[in-house]
Amino acid sequence: MLKKKPVSAQELSPLSWKDRSVVFAGMAAVLAVSWGYLLWMSWQMELMHVGGGREMWMPPAAAARPWTWHDLTALFSMWSVMMVAMMLPTVLPATAIFAALGKRRNPGGFRRATGLFVLGYLLVWISFSALASLMQWPLHVGGVLNRMMDGGGMLFGGLVLMVAGVYQWTPLKTACLDYCRSPLGFLLSCWKDGAAGAVGMGVRNGLFCLGCCWALMLVMFAVGVMNVLWMALLAVFVLLEKVVPPGDVVRIGAGLALTAWGLYWLLLYFTA
Repeated sequence: MLKKKPVSAQELSPLSWKDRSVVFAGMAAVLAVSWGYLLWMSWQMELMHVGGGREMWMPPAAAARPWTWHDLTALFSMWSVMMVAMMLPTVLPATAIFAALGKRRNPGGFRRATGLFVLGYLLVWISFSALASLMQWPLHVGGVLNRMMDGGGMLFGGLVLMVAGVYQWTPLKTACLDYCRSPLGFLLSCWKDGAAGAVGMGVRNGLFCLGCCWALMLVMFAVGVMNVLWMALLAVFVLLEKVVPPGDVVRIGAGLALTAWGLYWLLLYFTA
C-alpha cells in the first residue's frame, strides 16, 4: 500500500464559513453544556449553604462517613466537566489548523478526524481529572477542604499558589508553552492519517498542554474547587497565554503574581 506523502504547510488553506460552522458548532455546544452545568451546580451549592436548594451530591465532610466509589466517581465527573469547560477553548487554534490540513488531505472525512483530534486532547485532561480527584479525596478526609470545596486555608493555599507561581518560570513550562503557541509546526511534524492518527495527535497536543497548565489548574484547590469565577479567569488566562505573540511578559508576570500571593498567605498564616 502506498503511503500518503507527509503533510506540508502548502496544504494549509482557510476553511470556508460552512466548514468552520460545522467544525466548531459541536465544540460550542459542549462548552455551553459544560459551563451551564457548572453554573447550575455552583448555584445549588450556594442554596444548600443557606439551607435551601434541592438535594445533590456533595463530598462527605471530614469524619462524617467513609468515602465510597460513588463519591469518587461523582468527584471525577465534576472535575472532568471543569476541565472540558476550562481547556476546550484553548485548543481552538490547533483545531482550526488541524481541520484545514485535514480537509486538504481527506475532504470527505476531515470533520470526523477533527472530532477525534479534539477527543484525544480532552482524554488527556479527563485523565488529569482522575488524578485531581484522587488528590482531593484525602483533602476532604483530612478536613483540609469542607463539603463546599472551599479553599484549604492560608497554609495549604499559600503552598499551592507558590508551586503554581514558581512553575511558570521552569524550562518545562516554557518548552510546553512554545509548542502550544505554534500548533502549525507541531502538526506538520507529527501528522498521521487515519482515525488513530487523529486521536494520537490530539493526545500529544493535550500532553503538551498539560505540561504547560497543570500547576495553574491546581490553583482551584487554593481559591475553591467550585469557584466559577476563578474557573473563568483561569480559562481566559490560559487562552491568552497561548495566543499572545511570543514573549514572556504574561508567563513571568503571572508567576510573580502567584508567588507573591502565596507568600502573602503564608505570611498571614505564620504571623496569625
